[in-house]
Amino acid sequence: MIIPWQELDSNTLNNLIEYFVLREGTDYGLQEISLIDKVDNVKSQLIAGKAAIFWSELHQTIDIKLVK
Repeated sequence: MIIPWQELDSNTLNNLIEYFVLREGTDYGLQEISLIDKVDNVKSQLIAGKAAIFWSELHQTIDIKLVK
């Protein structure tokens, strides 16, 4: 199920994005990117509709994924 980011409290949304960014383990190359910049990047993708928040009822997990 897709959870609309607009329906989440701003603190909840920020915490969810921080959790996602900290566990994703992406290599950003030679230049390090700050946590704030990573969070802002994910938030921009959510706002633009390029990513969405998914809740799995079966596994009781939440994730942020790119939308195709």
